Amino acid sequence: MLDVNKISFLASDTDVATEARAALIDAYGDTPLEEAAVIVALGGDGFMLQTLHSTQHLDTPVYGMNCGTVGFLMNEYHEPNLRDRLSQAEEEDINPLRMKAIREDGTVHEALAINEVSLLRAGSQAAKLRIFVDGRERLGELVCDGALVSTPAGSTAYNYSAHGPILPIGSGVLALTAMSAFRPRRWRGALLPKAAKVRFDVLQPKKRPVMADADGRSAGNVVSVEITSEPDVTHRILFDPGHGLEERLIQEQFA
Repeated sequence: MLDVNKISFLASDTDVATEARAALIDAYGDTPLEEAAVIVALGGDGFMLQTLHSTQHLDTPVYGMNCGTVGFLMNEYHEPNLRDRLSQAEEEDINPLRMKAIREDGTVHEALAINEVSLLRAGSQAAKLRIFVDGRERLGELVCDGALVSTPAGSTAYNYSAHGPILPIGSGVLALTAMSAFRPRRWRGALLPKAAKVRFDVLQPKKRPVMADADGRSAGNVVSVEITSEPDVTHRILFDPGHGLEERLIQEQFA
């Protein structure tokens, strides 16, 4: 059981979120982050991702309240009865992806992604990518604007906009999705086991530069990007009963 008297409130820098934080602190107090039993994040999905990344070392569940736009990872904002909502909340545990990107100069950039790791062309010409899964070449040349690997939690975000599939939470599957594939023509991507190791090699990196991005953490001029699930990191997200990620993923498919 959560100690719902030990809440730490975090807010994005928007006026709406900072005003909401002040009102909630007046009503419920504010526990220092390192001592809290639950974190309440006030903002949109971007701030929720930021909060999950910055607090992953604490193993403290995060309950988001939407003070942004879409709020897919958030609950509705209501000031009254917050302690009751927290005590009844349902927990979803998700593992992020780990990106290991190698740049042209040989430097290595690593980052975790809760939603997706994406490769994007960084010049005027389409990217050319070679795809390996578990060390085996699966596609010798993909000509595209980019490609991404998405978790189920992130499958309704960039992945869905790129016409990738929505993945049920707990499915143990990752989505590999192309963006504006030119060759193979209209290639729609693949579904892969969660344990799969995906590697993209960039072909003609000087002529066709590519950047890699993991939830906003970017590396430019990459020549190779390896993507794996990270089972040693678990993000704990709280949702109001009946409004968890599984239900939201289903709703999105009928929107």
